[in-house]
Amino acid sequence: MNTIEKRAGGWRWLLLSAFVVLVDQLSKAYIARHYSEFEFTRVLPVLDITRMQNVGAAFSLLASASGWQRWLFIALALGVSVAITIWLVRMRSDSGRLLAAGLALVLGGAIGNVIDRIRLGSVIDFIHFHWNQAYFPAFNLADSAITIGAGLLLLDALLDSRRKH
Repeated sequence: MNTIEKRAGGWRWLLLSAFVVLVDQLSKAYIARHYSEFEFTRVLPVLDITRMQNVGAAFSLLASASGWQRWLFIALALGVSVAITIWLVRMRSDSGRLLAAGLALVLGGAIGNVIDRIRLGSVIDFIHFHWNQAYFPAFNLADSAITIGAGLLLLDALLDSRRKH
């Protein structure tokens, strides 16, 4: 594999990020068009599709703040997105797939949610799990991508530390 091929490796992972953004935005557009806020459909005994507007972070963190959090979350998401994009573009194709996939998923999720924050001032959440009378915070596909991506990054770090010892 020549140097150009090795250097082009990271660009491929940006397609995964773009796919996450596309699927996330399409799912939110569907929910926004077909559900009013708090309207729900029971999918399984433990799962509802419920439209909710989240002005906070994941799991509604800081949702009750006075509005400053919107700009903080936008700035953080844009900063992280730029850093991850640079990291992915500079990544060699022989770099670890877990690392690259994790970064790409986090990037796609961050961009998906920042689009909502810029456009709407909040994020559309709609996946809502519950058990008996316990209701967990709603989330969306971007949140799922970020969570899975973070898990892959942790797994990569764990496996990398084991390889070094």
